[in-house]
Amino acid sequence: MAIEALIFDVDGTLADTEEAHRQAFNAAFIELALWWDWGPPLYAELLRISGGKERIAHHIEALPVTEIERARLRSLVSLIHSTKTRIYRELLENFKLPPRPGVAKLIGDARAAGMKLAIASTTTPANVEALLNAALGRGAVHWFDTISSGDVVASKKPAPDIYRLALQGLRLPAERCVAFEDSVNGLKAARAADLFTVVTPTRWNTGQDFSDAQLVLGNLEDIDLPKLERLHAAARAAA
Repeated sequence: MAIEALIFDVDGTLADTEEAHRQAFNAAFIELALWWDWGPPLYAELLRISGGKERIAHHIEALPVTEIERARLRSLVSLIHSTKTRIYRELLENFKLPPRPGVAKLIGDARAAGMKLAIASTTTPANVEALLNAALGRGAVHWFDTISSGDVVASKKPAPDIYRLALQGLRLPAERCVAFEDSVNGLKAARAADLFTVVTPTRWNTGQDFSDAQLVLGNLEDIDLPKLERLHAAARAAA
């Protein structure tokens, strides 16, 4: 059965955004007089938790503070996250992030072939639009037939909810689609939705177990639509 749609995660998959996110978090902490510092090793651990608000909440629970102070910090989660989102969008506007190698070509080839495109991401809609504009150009958001992002589902990755929502938006069964991810939580979510999944890890998640992926690549320069079609067909036949 031919591929009819490509479904992309955003952060780390379309572009290597995590350093920009990390800097935006730290800038938000300073702006709000929290003075936390998420260095690269800590941030890599926090990336195992899907969602910015969830990462902040997890960090608060691990802090050596009184319960009164912890309660105060919990009440600030939404403010911290909205501040970070604003700063992140400003970073993208001022410092254009390129797409990861092969992403623009694969998306262009898919559009030329008449395939549908979708987004399935736990990041906020504002971040999705900002990243698409920065990495693929103004108006790129309109290339996608459906964008599922943010807090629109009950459970974030590794739950399959966001992918199932994307499939509903595409009006296609999973066997006609391919998912692209960069993290183990994303892989688990896509596979739980029965999607053929291609993983392109970044420096933030190398060493994670991607053995359940149908294909693990350094980047999307290593794949094209004809090869993807052949691998997809073989996997479905074997299944």
